[in-house]
Amino acid sequence: MIFKEFNPLEDKMLRIIDNDGKVINQDLMPELDDETIVKAYKDMLFERVADEMAVSYQRQGRMYTFPPNQGQEAIHIAAGMNMKEDDWLVPAFREMGVMLSRGVTMKEIFLYYNGNEQGSNFSDPKAKHVLPIAISIGTQYQHAVGIAYAAKYQGKDEVVFPFIGDGGTSTGDFAEALNFAQVWNVPVVFTVQNNQYAISVPVAKQTKSLNLAVKAVAAGMKSIKVDGNDFFAMYLAYKEAREHASSGKGPVLIEALTYRRGAHTTSDDPTKYRTKEEEEKWGLSDPLLRLKKFIDDKGIWKENEEELIVQKKKDVDKQFLEAENFTPYPLDDVFNFIYVDMPDDLKRQKEEYEQFITWKENRK
Repeated sequence: MIFKEFNPLEDKMLRIIDNDGKVINQDLMPELDDETIVKAYKDMLFERVADEMAVSYQRQGRMYTFPPNQGQEAIHIAAGMNMKEDDWLVPAFREMGVMLSRGVTMKEIFLYYNGNEQGSNFSDPKAKHVLPIAISIGTQYQHAVGIAYAAKYQGKDEVVFPFIGDGGTSTGDFAEALNFAQVWNVPVVFTVQNNQYAISVPVAKQTKSLNLAVKAVAAGMKSIKVDGNDFFAMYLAYKEAREHASSGKGPVLIEALTYRRGAHTTSDDPTKYRTKEEEEKWGLSDPLLRLKKFIDDKGIWKENEEELIVQKKKDVDKQFLEAENFTPYPLDDVFNFIYVDMPDDLKRQKEEYEQFITWKENRK
């Protein structure tokens, strides 16, 4: 029903609570008990804390470039809550909360951003259907369609959840993936996290489309534009989308309208391309702020949030220290698993790096 009611061709957007946490669309409010709602908030809070600490570690010179997730937590946690055990997560690089919900640990995420590929070898059995982070923009959408095709061919009840940013919708991979997904009628729930900027390029310079959800219409696909900072709206959208895809009705595209509160990555300076006034305006619709206001109004929050944050910080710091003191990544593993027979240019690179390591050790 929501795909008819919120037609992207009319630029309608699904929203259930406002910026003050007040329910403005009671008929569409998901049936979630108080315990589930509070847990969702706690999961969003953990992602926020972990994200802020990751940026801090990077600023201390203890970790490499990191893409902040702040402001997009409602999307991530709502998606994770609607994914079944055998569903697939195909991330881009700004889906930390979804990865955590699927069993990936902060230790593994920290390992990855410290340049250790062990961070992509997820240890939790829950993470068996989680693909590694995809840095090459758009490629993950095609991978997702291929996985969904295999699931359908094998008769498995598996739905694939790939993610992309607003800038990724300009890639050929994006359009090709949508076309093949619809032609093959495969179970995919595509998410476009429209956080307003592809690095420094705003959406207005990225496309002249009415919105990003409308890009699925030409493929004949169901799509919907959703307030990405509204946890309940995102939960409902994912619930309906998964049911649609798993029932054999084909793929769905969700545009989650949100805002990247931090930098594109820790090597970026957003003050060069957006204003403080814009950031403050979007800050009023912060997903944690809105859900917490709803919880407070309902009177279902029973814990001391400051103490909870302290506990979460200790957990994150413990996992970071484990990653920081992890066994060094073997040099051979960097080069040995790309080609069956290592080409000459890689052999030269390896030799040059071995010479550098020797020089570095001799300086001590």
